[in-house]
Amino acid sequence: MASTIGLTLSEWQQCYQQEPQQIYTLLASHLEALNRQDNAWIYLATPAQLNAQIEPLLTRYQRNPAALPLFGVPFAVKDNIDVAGWPTSAACPAFTYTAENDAFVVAQLKAAGAVVIGKTNLDQYATGLVGTRSPFGAVCNTFDPAYVSGGSSSGSASVLARGLVGFSLGTDTAGSGRVPAGFNNIVGLKPTKGWFSASGVVPACRLNDTISVFALTVEDAFTVASVAGGYDAADAYSRVHPHTAPASIKAQPDFAIPASPEFFNDAAAEATWDQALEALQASGATLHPIDFTPFRTLAEQLYYGPWVAERTVAVGEMLHRPQEMDPVVHGIVSSGLKYSAVEAYQAEYLRAELTRQIQQTLAQFDALIVPTSPTIHTLEEMKQEPVHYNSHFGTYTNFTNLADLAALALPAPFRRDGLPAGITLIAPAWHDRALADFGLRWQQQMALPLGATGKAPPAQHTPLSPSADHVRLAVVGAHLTGMPLNYQLTTRQAIWAEETQTASTYRLFALLDGPIKKPGLMRAEQGAAITVELWDIPLARFGEFVAEIPPPLGIGSLTLADGRVVKGFICEGSALSNALEITDFGGWRNWLASQGSN
Repeated sequence: MASTIGLTLSEWQQCYQQEPQQIYTLLASHLEALNRQDNAWIYLATPAQLNAQIEPLLTRYQRNPAALPLFGVPFAVKDNIDVAGWPTSAACPAFTYTAENDAFVVAQLKAAGAVVIGKTNLDQYATGLVGTRSPFGAVCNTFDPAYVSGGSSSGSASVLARGLVGFSLGTDTAGSGRVPAGFNNIVGLKPTKGWFSASGVVPACRLNDTISVFALTVEDAFTVASVAGGYDAADAYSRVHPHTAPASIKAQPDFAIPASPEFFNDAAAEATWDQALEALQASGATLHPIDFTPFRTLAEQLYYGPWVAERTVAVGEMLHRPQEMDPVVHGIVSSGLKYSAVEAYQAEYLRAELTRQIQQTLAQFDALIVPTSPTIHTLEEMKQEPVHYNSHFGTYTNFTNLADLAALALPAPFRRDGLPAGITLIAPAWHDRALADFGLRWQQQMALPLGATGKAPPAQHTPLSPSADHVRLAVVGAHLTGMPLNYQLTTRQAIWAEETQTASTYRLFALLDGPIKKPGLMRAEQGAAITVELWDIPLARFGEFVAEIPPPLGIGSLTLADGRVVKGFICEGSALSNALEITDFGGWRNWLASQGSN
């Protein structure tokens, strides 16, 4: 049997295409090969628990494979997220309970065919960015065991980096889904708050928690996120997707970067950051240094102010049993008792003011790019300064959920000491897909090995699946790039996708009335292929756009040369009797050029 270590989602799918029945033997062998002494695991499935998940899947898969996009993919779950019938400990043995139901996100993934094979270690109660604050032991870095793995989602990052699962779930309040990704050369997707339900998750800071996804590739991370996400009426903080964000980041993006980044005297980290900036510029990006003060000030609020009282609430009665908690975790969580309600409101007002500044700054750019962590420390160093060095790791992560931002941690050039490093893209809420779109390009450009598996990345990255949150629109005239009405698209977060042609069954006319020359397109039995541009416009902005279209133009369905059908401009036939036919020019730009116009 071929090795199942380090398989991507598509490779797992290929395992089952010819013989889906081998799911039993394949996953049983995979589970049996796992080392039960590996402290990245807190709990591994029994054979009975594995089979109980598999049995309902096979019949459904044989009936309709497309209904189970994650069929037979093994995944790991951070042990503060419930799996029905399994223990949940939050890395605190005294707190452990048996979950009655799957967490909402776990249920979504199981319904898509994925199979949980284990629960993973974490900084106790998800309090820490280090991966050392657990009674089950510190999880080591996958590249050098002398160094930390990052936390709190240490176990989930470790088993994913070693290719033991197809993907894994972490949580991210202050950076726990990103710092471990940066330290282990993997992708960490921190979704917009509320996209993933928190039902069935042990809270750390309920207002600022989210489940996160680790994967070897960006496409895998976003595929999992698309399955896992969704509105959950049972979660008071779940949100409905507003369908207003862009589908992608433009080919030559404008990125903000910190004007004076802090690396705490880590020259290797700074040199790697400089390499990443050079690679970004080589890809066509323009980098804009910005004042990072509001971001830094907001980041400091999460642990050094009243917001820590949220952790106090989450721990509950365990706070009065300090002997059964990690001493560093207990010290942090108990500090929330010293804050008053007045101070809590003051902290919220400050958060809102800083968030407004941050949102206004980010509105000028496609995304902010930061080092995932400014430095890394050894296990021994963490013993000497467990709180101070932990705070280093949160420099570029702690503000993200407080400011309601989406983030994607990506592998970056390795440090000169052989340790991984990473960059993180950050953008406003619901820009998750746009970040993933750029992440695909970045990962292909870097061509780094996948995690700690030593495997080369796929030669070709699969593009993201078509978005249900956007409308692909064909424009033929005044809305083309550089034309007078193109702003009606760009001001609505529409993004250029490609230039192509219609099927050869269209006629093109010039409507010469009015202040702006406009084309009229009509379907005909005899016609020609007409050049068009395709734009992805957010679904919620599409109605506004259509409302501005004057008669005799409208929006209908256009057939492209390759058979795709998209929305596009059409024209009332009655308006074309006096119009100038320009079909033979093959497109609006060609006709304008013939007129000496642009």
